[in-house]
Amino acid sequence: MSLHQRWNWHSAYPAPAKLNLFLHVVGRRADGYHLLQTVFRFLGHSDSLRFSQRADGAVRLATPLPGVPPDSDLTVRAARLLQAVSACRQGVDISIEKRLPMGGGLGGGSSDAATVLLALNHLWQLNLPRQRLQEIGLELGADVPVFIFGRNAFAEGIGETLQAVNLAPSWYVVLEPPVQVATASVFGAPELKRDAVPISARQWYPGFGGNDLEAVAAARFPAIAEHLACLSACSPARMTGSGACVFAEFAGREQADRALAQLPEGFRGWVAAGLDDHPLLALAS
Repeated sequence: MSLHQRWNWHSAYPAPAKLNLFLHVVGRRADGYHLLQTVFRFLGHSDSLRFSQRADGAVRLATPLPGVPPDSDLTVRAARLLQAVSACRQGVDISIEKRLPMGGGLGGGSSDAATVLLALNHLWQLNLPRQRLQEIGLELGADVPVFIFGRNAFAEGIGETLQAVNLAPSWYVVLEPPVQVATASVFGAPELKRDAVPISARQWYPGFGGNDLEAVAAARFPAIAEHLACLSACSPARMTGSGACVFAEFAGREQADRALAQLPEGFRGWVAAGLDDHPLLALAS
């Protein structure tokens, strides 16, 4: 089956969640952006996007999110930016089935934007190389490039300097505390630790480090602290990104399912496998 046959206008294109297996803040640039080190892992739990051709060149979002003007949605911005940089006159209607929570630290909006760039680069037959798509993605947000890069990665800078890493097969329990965390509010907190000692990619190992944003987010959102404490009773738990979601790693599906079943009633969570690659890795070269 050819790539074009497999991924076409009728396909549902996944936008997977990511976890930050560790996240250290190692400094701050003059422009205010924070310098980070992290390891990104993709999960087998995703949003799903569909695309329909338009002949008039317009970009429309058929499934707007509550409280988010369609013109501000990252998916619409991604499609229009791709049109602009490629001088493409084709249009598209975008539909999103959301499974990843907003303000959860799972990269949902960034992943959606990356899937738009990967899918439309293919469907519009633009043939832009992966590196160019990563550059376009960086204009939309610091987490977008890794989803286009398509491999689990050790990341530096503001998250755009990426080295592929091989990770062992694992399963994860991910909990969704009932809060939305604004990334800017956590990074802007005066008490945030910003002086972690940098390491090289070779020095990282599974279980290394922590999440420097976790203490700030947990102090400001008690629900995050509560979910961390409950999940940690089953296996060491961490927050991903700037929150609010927290996760724990397990060697197998059965252990993960058992841990999820032991959590208090009313906790929202799910189990997913860690992926080796982004499902759309083959759409760019």
